[in-house]
Amino acid sequence: MRIPTPQYRCPIGRLQPQTTDLDALKERGWHDQHILVVNAADERLDFTEREFIRRIGERLYGGSRHG
Repeated sequence: MRIPTPQYRCPIGRLQPQTTDLDALKERGWHDQHILVVNAADERLDFTEREFIRRIGERLYGGSRHG
């Protein structure tokens, strides 16, 4: 019978930040709370959809602010 040897876990490994899957987080937010987070420059959207998102954002939050 082969017993696998446990891998050594470095004690400072817990200090490394864990990465978050942002798309999964946004998807869960939509399914659970109907909150939609969209980047107006998302390449999955066509021109009409991006323009629609931009106009909604400007209407709700005012004009765009750059740097």
